[in-house]
Amino acid sequence: MMILGIETSCDETAAAVLEAPLRVCSSVVASQVAAHAAYGGVVPELACREHVKALPLVLDEALVESGCGWGDIGAIAVTYGPGLAGALLTGLAAAQALHVRLGVPLVAVNHLHGHLFSAFLDPASPAPDTQYPFLGLVVSGGHTCLVRVAGPGDYELLGTTVDDAAGEAFDKGANLLGLGYPGGHRIDALSRDGNAHAVRFPRGVVKPGSGLTGDLDTRCCFSFSGVKTALRYHLEADPLDAGNAGRLADLAASYQAAIVDALVKRVGYALEGGSFRALAVGGGVSLNRGLRGALEALCGARGIRLHLTPPAYCGDNAAMIAAVAGLGAGRQITDVAALDVEPSPAVLF
Repeated sequence: MMILGIETSCDETAAAVLEAPLRVCSSVVASQVAAHAAYGGVVPELACREHVKALPLVLDEALVESGCGWGDIGAIAVTYGPGLAGALLTGLAAAQALHVRLGVPLVAVNHLHGHLFSAFLDPASPAPDTQYPFLGLVVSGGHTCLVRVAGPGDYELLGTTVDDAAGEAFDKGANLLGLGYPGGHRIDALSRDGNAHAVRFPRGVVKPGSGLTGDLDTRCCFSFSGVKTALRYHLEADPLDAGNAGRLADLAASYQAAIVDALVKRVGYALEGGSFRALAVGGGVSLNRGLRGALEALCGARGIRLHLTPPAYCGDNAAMIAAVAGLGAGRQITDVAALDVEPSPAVLF
């Protein structure tokens, strides 16, 4: 079956055609970075307007690139949450209209579930059913969580962030360092020439009994607001000199080390608590060179297979949304007109 995927949860307008279960025939993403850069972050209303303009073009390009016509599409998969409400509604409205026009099934997909399976879009990766149960790490601009995946639709949330996501911490840190938005990749690039031990930034321990994590093990939960605040206080006490490239690199490396250490330590705790066959990592932050290297070392030491998402599918994309439907998961919608978006991630695991 050929599945058309639609993803508009934040500031990427994406469409893809996938042959079930996991063969990507096309994946098209229209970025809104230039539109939001002047504001230092994503503006929800602006994102919605950009989706409306870009989505028809992205859909057409995905069909052309795949070599398919509308009549070849056997199902539509669309992100219904979490994300920005207006942005999600844009993609959902398009999917509902296409469902009516084409007369094919509509599958509503959780954006985070897409990231869990994005590593398996690599043609060289094994089939997911040979890797269950695996530990999924979703690490992006909006989300950071650890999930036990026992099969398509069979998920257990093990840990989550109690405040900022890792990607948000990278972008806010880059802004404080004068690197612009988005800045996570700039911090990663600068870190190559810096001393990661120059400054000791906090690793964001979540204390047991804090009431922030419910029944989750706090050892598997994240907090990144403190590292951002520590960087701000450090720069207020000792401002950067415009020409001091060495110190900028040291700060970037130290800041990145704090975020990466926090992520890897929690992954280690989670691996201790379950009999996992593999670790699968998805989300935009999974592109980070330091994180990839640290996870490779961790999994090598533990004898756990590591699946890293191919760079083309690390960011928000529609191929991963179609993949969830291709694996037989997602919500098969019967009352399409009643389907609504779910912006909050709290109820999606």
